Amino acid sequence: MKAEDEDRFREFVAAQLPVLRKLAYVTCGDWHAAEDAVANALAKLYPRWRRLDRPDLYVRTMVVRAAIDEKRRPWRREHPAGDALSEVTQRDEMTLVDERLRVWAALRSISPGQRAAVLCRHYLGMSLEETADALGCHVGTAKSQTSRGLARLREVLGAERIDLDETIEPEREKTGARA
Repeated sequence: MKAEDEDRFREFVAAQLPVLRKLAYVTCGDWHAAEDAVANALAKLYPRWRRLDRPDLYVRTMVVRAAIDEKRRPWRREHPAGDALSEVTQRDEMTLVDERLRVWAALRSISPGQRAAVLCRHYLGMSLEETADALGCHVGTAKSQTSRGLARLREVLGAERIDLDETIEPEREKTGARA
């Protein structure tokens, strides 16, 4: 193509581009598909530019056809499953980690017997009888250990801030095993 024809083509594209984009969008209803349709139509127009008397009519027809073709493409028909679902808010994972550390520090601050009773009852979901069997004590003892452990956890977790470095280390087993 001659330099003079290229300049006329560029001027034509600059003048017609907004109209062509709107035409493509109205045809297909998707801005991304409209952009693709206009680009495809202009790419096909370029080699035919010198032979056309009315390039504006030709390119409009091509844009409409290209927009329809873009919507027919198989990947355009696929819709992500998330489009049909409503937005679900999720908790920030970092706050969950912070909360776990906070609860673990609070659990380390209660006695091992209370900690074991609380974990058996509320983490493992055991009944009082199962907890007593697991701890090797009477049901009343398991009940009181659980109650006292929960009361202590409420005190510790009710505080504004827990300094993890200053929490009480759990007692070592009587065998002297090191962690």
